[in-house]
Amino acid sequence: MPSSQPDGVDITPAEFANFQRLIFELAGISLADAKKVLLVGRLGKRLKHFGFTRFADYYKFVREKENAGELQLMIDLITTNETYFFREPKHFDFLRTCASQSRGTPFRVWSAASSSGEEAYSMAMVLADTLGEAPWEVVGTDISTRVLRKAEQGHYSLDRISGIPPAMLKKYCLKGIREQAGTLLIVRELRQRVRFLHNNLLTPRKDIGIFDLIFLRNVMIYFDNPTKRKVVANLMPYLKRDGHLVIGHSESLFGVTDDFVAQRPTIYQRAR
Repeated sequence: MPSSQPDGVDITPAEFANFQRLIFELAGISLADAKKVLLVGRLGKRLKHFGFTRFADYYKFVREKENAGELQLMIDLITTNETYFFREPKHFDFLRTCASQSRGTPFRVWSAASSSGEEAYSMAMVLADTLGEAPWEVVGTDISTRVLRKAEQGHYSLDRISGIPPAMLKKYCLKGIREQAGTLLIVRELRQRVRFLHNNLLTPRKDIGIFDLIFLRNVMIYFDNPTKRKVVANLMPYLKRDGHLVIGHSESLFGVTDDFVAQRPTIYQRAR
């Protein structure tokens, strides 16, 4: 039977299955049956915007080549983007250690599922604090163009900043006043050291260079094992021979790849 929603838009099991396949095809995300209400809630407004009364009509619409912009917007609405500053602090301690040991070439870090930018700016604060004016760069990428626009602005609500160490908060963040009260802005000098780019981990872009460290945290939980293997293999060409891959604490590379050796829980080094 269709799933009835408060706004009057129903989705049938067949319609939901079509969106499951499409989202998996585009983003590698396995959307569980339990996410039906989430999908309807997030896409319902788009149906209303276009005057569609069936999810089948919206599905047909986004599949048409001339509607690629709406297809990207659909992905933006469906993908989950939960993050905050200095999430899993030990990973940033490890980043500091790696940066302090770097010599010569610019030290480069990739936030491969950067969402709205908190992870990438946390990286930048650590590198600015550790390397100062020495050459370094942070690249943040995400499949969602919506969150990338927010990341580029570097403008956040004060209720998002509890993880930032006080000294870094004072040095790298500006507290909003008057109409900007209740917010903070990452300082321009730091924002200029971080690049945000649109990227799909299933078909990664070729123009971002090689990295000392890649953070791929809390994204593989949405992938099945074949997709995990593909994504991790896709990262290999972008990692230096002695580089490290950092994943989330609820994730593991066990059974996914033999190309990395565990250095400690959630931190792997590329196998030579």
